[in-house]
Amino acid sequence: MNQHPTRRQFLRDSAVLAVGFGLASLPTARAARRISPNEKLNIAMVGTANQAGWNLGNIAHENVVALCDIEDTLLRAAGQKFPRAKTYTDFRRMLEQTDIDAVVVGTPDHTHAVITAAALRSGRHTYCEKPLTRTISECRAVRELAKRHKVATQMGTQIHAGSNYRRVVELIQAGAIGTVREVHVWSGGGFGNKELPKDGTPIPSTLHYEEWLGPVEYRPYCPEYIPFYWRDWWAFGGGTLADIGCHHVDLSHWALGLTTPETVEVLDGPKPHRESAPHFLVVKYQYGARGSRPPVALTWYHGGRRPHHFQDAGLPKWGDGTLFVGENGKMLLAGYDRLVLLPEPVFVGFKAPEPTIPDSIGHHKEWILACKTGSPTTCNFDYSGALTEAVLLGNVAFRTGKKLTWDSKRLKAVGAPEADAFIQHRYRKGWKL
Repeated sequence: MNQHPTRRQFLRDSAVLAVGFGLASLPTARAARRISPNEKLNIAMVGTANQAGWNLGNIAHENVVALCDIEDTLLRAAGQKFPRAKTYTDFRRMLEQTDIDAVVVGTPDHTHAVITAAALRSGRHTYCEKPLTRTISECRAVRELAKRHKVATQMGTQIHAGSNYRRVVELIQAGAIGTVREVHVWSGGGFGNKELPKDGTPIPSTLHYEEWLGPVEYRPYCPEYIPFYWRDWWAFGGGTLADIGCHHVDLSHWALGLTTPETVEVLDGPKPHRESAPHFLVVKYQYGARGSRPPVALTWYHGGRRPHHFQDAGLPKWGDGTLFVGENGKMLLAGYDRLVLLPEPVFVGFKAPEPTIPDSIGHHKEWILACKTGSPTTCNFDYSGALTEAVLLGNVAFRTGKKLTWDSKRLKAVGAPEADAFIQHRYRKGWKL
């Protein structure tokens, strides 16, 4: 491919691409093939390295029949491990392959929606990495497509399958610390706080940059985007909150039955940047009552910020985690595998309830079984879509600089029309959901 395309050449090639195999030419929905639990599923993998490579390893016991990657070296290496799989650099070509039962999407956030939507429309079961999409409007579209096509779906919040999360949910729902009206969630990371690079860099000969950009408006190639630091930029991701939030906030949504926040407000953060995400942020989400459950305030922190409770004596200064504040005590979860009830002297001799949530067979295996039998998944696109929408609202509040009142049904921030620019997706010509 041309390593130094001019703007005119790029537009010309994009027009040819759109006409040659645009989204309109993608296969229409078909009934999912009936498969016995003992039969292997035919899976296509979009992305083959890094997190996608880890996903690929978790589905390797099934039939990997197609591989798609925009980097030739990575695609070739994956092809050597799965010699029977057909290889592609464009997912749209891949979806024309008729023997595919299911698709795993392990690409950067900005292409999650178009790949996932196309897979759903073609009648394929779909697994997508977190966050489900880059924007809220994309997320709602994907949720609705999943409901319409009734295929097995799962978002890649793999820790949802961990035993510690399940024990936490059981403890909270059994009332171990009493009624919870307050929860704090934090992560130490801090993507973003970058200025756009000024010097042009030639596109590597092995990279299909046009396919990597997908629906995003053209911008010159930069090695700061690929393969990892696309997370710094609004065009491709949403910083630490979008990248890590779904993992950590998932626990609160599950344990407390949360879905849609009523208001979202930034309590601390840098000045918003047009191009780059914030390297630190504190966001307060207010959720309303759910039946007999009271309202809940959930506060998110990243980039070195933490809740004031860590100033209290006796609170372990563990790493990333969640703090549930109940009427009768607190529960601190660190990372994914530790928890403690506080204050510890109060809970001496405390006996945890018998487990009520069965251990998972594995996050990927749960989805694969659902593809074959129709059994439920715990992070289907309806549950994980609501989670993603809530997480992404924090970035919308940050970028508008306003406390938002959220109208979930209309997908609008009440009285803040400027928020639409950050809620709605906008694709370049030739791309649509």
